[in-house]
Amino acid sequence: MDTRTRILRAAADLLARSPEADLLTRAVCEAAGVGAPVLYRQFGDKEGLLAAVVDYGYEQYLSDKRAAVPSDDPVRDLRNGWDNHVSFALENPNFYRLMYSPGLSTPPAAATEAHQLLLGVLERCAAAGRLRISPQLAAQMVMPATVGVALLLITRPTIYTDAAQVSARVREAVVTAIVTPDPSAGRERTAEPGGEVAVAAANLGALLPTLPDSPLSAAETGLLLEWLTRLADRPVTG
Repeated sequence: MDTRTRILRAAADLLARSPEADLLTRAVCEAAGVGAPVLYRQFGDKEGLLAAVVDYGYEQYLSDKRAAVPSDDPVRDLRNGWDNHVSFALENPNFYRLMYSPGLSTPPAAATEAHQLLLGVLERCAAAGRLRISPQLAAQMVMPATVGVALLLITRPTIYTDAAQVSARVREAVVTAIVTPDPSAGRERTAEPGGEVAVAAANLGALLPTLPDSPLSAAETGLLLEWLTRLADRPVTG
């Protein structure tokens, strides 16, 4: 085992057992059997160590998500992704709290990758004609809602005693806000003014980059995507 991995393992173990979701570099050095100069050569400073520990702890979670085979229902995959995210948070509260800590000026790479994986699912929803808004705006709604629920379930367990129900209810509220009803379920689409235009714009925006031999130039494609995004993400009124 190389020195970096030994330090990360020691730090991850200490973090998992820390009541404050924090690390003392001296304790990490003692547990890993290295001196402080070695630790700082590997990670730069304490913040660099914390970010690396979070990425190390999230690797299994992200590797499972990377390996997941998409189903034929991207909306179901969206729900499953929410549930898996919250489950990981509840099972690894200290890693999760640190990952979204405002004290880290540089977010761990795991946070960026988690957002990109979510965006990929939402792009599939849009391509299937199931998204009311653009994938980018939907991701900006889904991720804060998921993280907010997970953090409250972790930090306020005496208030949110039924974690599964709280998470499911918020999940469905968010999904209902961004996803169109399933036409195969026989439900009519909402009569929201401009709703059909927004759905069509999000759908076309997701499909446009996949068009082979497009007759549009790169500049024209970029401009059209900007217009479609504006139509999909019209401000809510009323």
